[in-house]
Amino acid sequence: MDLRKLKTLIDLVSESNVSELEITEAEGKVRIVKSGAAVVQQFVAAPVQQAPVAAAAAAAPVAELPAPPAAAAPAGHTVKSPMVGTFYRASAPGAKPFVEVGSQVKEGDTICIIEAMKILNEIEADKSGTVTRILGENGQAVEYGQPLFVIE
Repeated sequence: MDLRKLKTLIDLVSESNVSELEITEAEGKVRIVKSGAAVVQQFVAAPVQQAPVAAAAAAAPVAELPAPPAAAAPAGHTVKSPMVGTFYRASAPGAKPFVEVGSQVKEGDTICIIEAMKILNEIEADKSGTVTRILGENGQAVEYGQPLFVIE
C-alpha cells in the first residue's frame, strides 16, 4: 500500500469518531485502531510464496502517533448535546439563528436544533444567562455529550 495513502487513512481515523478501520487490498491488509488517545496502525502483508518476505512484513513494528492536545474546558455552564445528530443554529436555512454570542437566554428557551433520524429536536437552555461561546458548527455532526454552548 502506498505510504501517502496509509498516512491519509491514519489522519482520517485520528480526526474522526471512527475507532477502528480495516482495509484489505491485493498487496496486503491494513488495520488502524484508535485506542484511547493514540492511533495504532498495523500492516500485515498478504500471503506470498516467498516466506522470508511475508515474515518480515508480518513482524513490522506498530507505529503510534502522538495524541492531539486536549482542549481546555470552557469557563461557565456548558450546554451539551443530548443526542447524536446534526447541529443547526436556526430553524431553517437563511433564517436568523436562535441565539448569538451575547444573547440573553432563560431556562427553557430554544437555543438550537439537532436533527436525528429526520426528526428536528429543539434543544433548550438548561440555565438562564448570557451566551458567551457557541461551540457547535452549523450543519455539522455532533456526538452525545459534546459541548454546544457556554452560558454564564
